[in-house]
Amino acid sequence: MLSGNERSSGSQVTMADEAGDGAQSDLLGELARLREEHRDLDSAIEALERSVAGDQLQIQRLKKRKLTLRDRIYHIEDALTPDIIA
Repeated sequence: MLSGNERSSGSQVTMADEAGDGAQSDLLGELARLREEHRDLDSAIEALERSVAGDQLQIQRLKKRKLTLRDRIYHIEDALTPDIIA
């Protein structure tokens, strides 16, 4: 038979797992949003580059934002990938 401490520690593990699942789903949601914004920036940059009077400063700002998004995407993907113990 389990003592009160053993039972409560078991339920704490379950709550911690659920909190981890919630954090992971939050990261997956943010990852999807960032990927979508990254694709949108791609389209915007292409449209500006094709236009006759493309604003070079605006294009550079969009490209910088795109790189920032890519860094954040890689960071989140790394956080979601489990560490492999060799």
